[in-house]
Amino acid sequence: MAVDGKEPGKRRHPWRTARLVAVSWRDIMIVAAPALLVLAIGGWVAIKFVRPAPPNVIRLIGGPEGSTYLSTAEKYKKIIEGFGVKVEILPSKGSLDNLQQLANPKVKADVAFVQGGLTDGVDIKHLFSLGSIFAQGVMVYYRSPETLDALYQLKGKRLAIGPEGSGTHALVVKLLKGNGIEGEPTVMQNLGGEEAAQALVTGTIDVAFLMGDSATPKVQRKLRETEGVRMMNFRQADGYLRRFRFLSKLVVPEGAFDLGRNDPPQTVNLVGPTVELVARNDLHPALSDILISAAREVHGGAGMFRAAGEYPSPVERDFPISPDAERYYKSGGQFLYKRLPFWMASLIDRLLVVLVPLLVLIVPATRIAPTIYRWRVRSRIYRWYGALMAIERDMAADRTPEQHEQIAQRLDEIETSVNEIKTPLSFADQLYVLREHVSMVRHRLETGSSHV
Repeated sequence: MAVDGKEPGKRRHPWRTARLVAVSWRDIMIVAAPALLVLAIGGWVAIKFVRPAPPNVIRLIGGPEGSTYLSTAEKYKKIIEGFGVKVEILPSKGSLDNLQQLANPKVKADVAFVQGGLTDGVDIKHLFSLGSIFAQGVMVYYRSPETLDALYQLKGKRLAIGPEGSGTHALVVKLLKGNGIEGEPTVMQNLGGEEAAQALVTGTIDVAFLMGDSATPKVQRKLRETEGVRMMNFRQADGYLRRFRFLSKLVVPEGAFDLGRNDPPQTVNLVGPTVELVARNDLHPALSDILISAAREVHGGAGMFRAAGEYPSPVERDFPISPDAERYYKSGGQFLYKRLPFWMASLIDRLLVVLVPLLVLIVPATRIAPTIYRWRVRSRIYRWYGALMAIERDMAADRTPEQHEQIAQRLDEIETSVNEIKTPLSFADQLYVLREHVSMVRHRLETGSSHV
């Protein structure tokens, strides 16, 4: 049956050449743009918040000239510079001065040796410990006809209590105060090291307090070899531990200094604090690892007051243990820094910090993007099925010639639009199926059929 003078089955618009392409670059750009934006933001965040490259300089606060602290700092310097990191040893008056400098943000310093018991009145909230590195005894040398074995017996004598700023001075003042000795008739002189030893040898003082930040083992050996000079045995050592929690009891067995000379001639009990390697909380993890590695090499062997492997130790005392130090003691140094030159490990470490977050974003993006691309291309095809279904509903109802013409025009518009769809080759089959369905609906319209 002809409609409007047209033969049944005749198509109003012949199909043009299909608009098929290898890929739809427009779709790819629309899909890729959000993914690229997310990656760009992720890269910016990673770069902005990535920890900086490790400094190539460590500023280590040592100790006064001739002190054990300074000689220890020199050992650290030699080991650390083997990693390719320069070490600057900063001058100091002693352990208390070390702590005060490190706590002062205006002082350019990274790490220092700090003995226990010195934190009163010092702001230490920005400081961390990399571990306890050794115990040091309070060595009390004296000249006296009677044996002295308690600090309260020193009242009224001439004492060398170490230079101001030294840990020796701060600790001795605290211990003497605990024994009721604060002023006259006791005479206190701020002498330490060689100066204190010489004063004791010449008899201008009666007692010299010496520790690692104010004297060397050589100076102390000289005093022990001087006739008339003896080393105090702390009879009340256990009592000091109850009063001063930062102190430890240290024992020097008979003959420990010199077996041939039987020095000391009997076992001596001492008290003393533990020295910690203290750093600012912004110390780079790589430098933390290098410092603890150096500490193990310097202090890891057996000594007068330590067993082999006892130090360095992550025992928390006056300062909280650094998280990086805790990680080192549990699992060792960072993998890269143990196996590569410092500069190369630093470069790779920073690159990984940037790349790993990006990979976390890239992997999901590579899985989601193809799905979104397929959905976008298919949506251009599938959207016309809704229009075809609407036409079929209208065709099923009774219609006038004018309504018939309106439906035909709508079908022509669909046919034209479908012909303009730009589709990748991989979706060509779906495009041709859509065209067949359009032709099927046209055939039904032109033949007047209400079903296939």
